Parts: sequence; structure tokens; C-alpha cells
Amino acid sequence: MRKLLQSLHERLPGWAADWLDTLVPLLEVLLISLAAWLAMRLARQLMRRASRTYGLPVNFATLFLRIAAVLVYGSALLWALERFGVSGAVLWSAFTGFATVAAVAFFAAWSVLSNLFCALLIYITRAFRVGDVVELLEPGGTPLVKGRVADINLVYTTLRESGDASNGTSLQLPNTLFFQRALRRWHGEATAAAGEDDGG
Repeated sequence: MRKLLQSLHERLPGWAADWLDTLVPLLEVLLISLAAWLAMRLARQLMRRASRTYGLPVNFATLFLRIAAVLVYGSALLWALERFGVSGAVLWSAFTGFATVAAVAFFAAWSVLSNLFCALLIYITRAFRVGDVVELLEPGGTPLVKGRVADINLVYTTLRESGDASNGTSLQLPNTLFFQRALRRWHGEATAAAGEDDGG
């Protein structure tokens, strides 16, 4: 590419060579922007397909697309700045500084992120669904907690222990807990019987 530009510089008159120095970076930035837009469009289509296939909630799709947008558009911005002559060393220093802060924030928010990941696994593996009766067991098989699944969000799974939405008790469990304990799930008629035992 550099050799092609150099040969064009030599063949063109001076005023055209100056315009070439301006137009080529602009064209490269337009191509970078187009590539970023296409990458995000592909990410949206993949997330739509995954949501339909695995029944992922809207919150997951939104979170994934926001993270993807930050990565794709951030990379495109850094690449475009480089095309305009911003020093690679400056960009690398800024990136490493940002990565350090992000790593510290990641470890500080590890418990929240692990709950997000476990919520995703609950949906993908179909371990249980809203309306199922589940029970967590201690390692020896002793029941720990039991209830009907009322809601699964990004951090907690809500179990209704007794009663209904207006009267009764419910329990919010971190999603990670379902991957640290044995899980019993009732099916068919056993679900109705288990729900009656809880007063549901």
C-alpha cells in the first residue's frame, strides 16, 4: 500500500498529492467505520438467533450487545486515530492504562459477574424454568431450600416458598448457588404435589 501511494505521489502534480494525503486516511477511516458497523450488525443477528434458540431474556441480549459495541467501536476508534497519525505508543499506553483499571474493576465485581454468567448457564442448559419446583441439597443430601421458581434475573433466582405473589414468602438466591449445590427438580404430577407441600 505504501509503495502504491509513493508511486502515485511521484506521478501526480503537487496540489493533487496534497489532496491524496488527506483523502487516503479519510477513506481508510470510512472503511474502518463500515467494518465496525457490519460487525455490530452480525453480532445483533447472532444474538437474535441465540435468543430464539436458547430462550435468553432481553437483559442478556442487551448486555451482550453493549459489551460488543464497546469492544468493536473502541477498537475502530483506536484504529482510526492511528490512521490520522496518532502515535502507536500513545495509544498503547492509553490502552494498557484502561485495561489495568478494567481488570481491577473486574475483580472487584467478580461476584456480580459470576452471577451473570451462571444466569446465562441456567438459560442455556435449561436447568430449570420459571414455574418449576426446585430444591437445593447439601452435600449429604439434606434439603437446604425448596420452592417454586418465580423469577430468574441476571443476579438472583426468586423461589416462592409458600403462598402466592401477594401473600406468602419468597427467597432470592444468587444464581451461583445453583452450581455449588445439588439441585432436585420435580416433574409432572410430582411438581403439583411438591407445590402443595409448600403451600403454593
